[in-house]
Amino acid sequence: MSVPNHDLALRMAELARATAAPRNVDEVLAGVTAAATEMIPGSDTCGVLLIGKGGKFESLFGTSELIYQLDALQEACGEGPCIQAAVDELIVRTDDFTTERRWPKYSAAVTELGVRSGLSFKLYTGKTTAGALNLFGMQPHAFDGQSEAIGSVLAAHAASAILASRHGEQLESALNTRDVIGQAKGVIMERFNVDAMRAFEMLRELSQTSNTRLVDIANRVIATRGT
Repeated sequence: MSVPNHDLALRMAELARATAAPRNVDEVLAGVTAAATEMIPGSDTCGVLLIGKGGKFESLFGTSELIYQLDALQEACGEGPCIQAAVDELIVRTDDFTTERRWPKYSAAVTELGVRSGLSFKLYTGKTTAGALNLFGMQPHAFDGQSEAIGSVLAAHAASAILASRHGEQLESALNTRDVIGQAKGVIMERFNVDAMRAFEMLRELSQTSNTRLVDIANRVIATRGT
């Protein structure tokens, strides 16, 4: 049974307003997985899988305990739709795990748990991390083109939240680094009676000759203040 277009439009509008308000990434992702099971017929469980450095799995915001079992099986088998979506494909759909041949070990394992259908969406793929939004159904052929369309919108909301969060962390880190370097320049200017440009050049020369990050050199200079 599909979701009526009017109801779907209203629900999407509500979701857009909710995600537009300042919220942390955890709240957005939890809302997205809850919305997926509500808005996509045939979705019995949903969650987010993050794959980090060294292939470390992190299963998050599951709407039931089953999603954590399914992610753990993918990690154990080293294969599955969520991995493929996170790393390679934009959308990965399985109509029936009993006949799925792309991930034979994983398909056999989830079939024993009664899971028949799967639908995964890439959230992002970075240099060392990747993520996917994943839905599973207990009936075969649970998902269709409309499921993919709704899921794509939800995945876009989730991806935006993740990227915004990471951009914020990077921006905060950059601002902190700039502040540290500024303080170190001040120490050098006062101690050696040089201008700001020369102070920065001295920091950079120390960084290069010692093969040490500029921010680490700056922290050491600040630590000598008052000595």
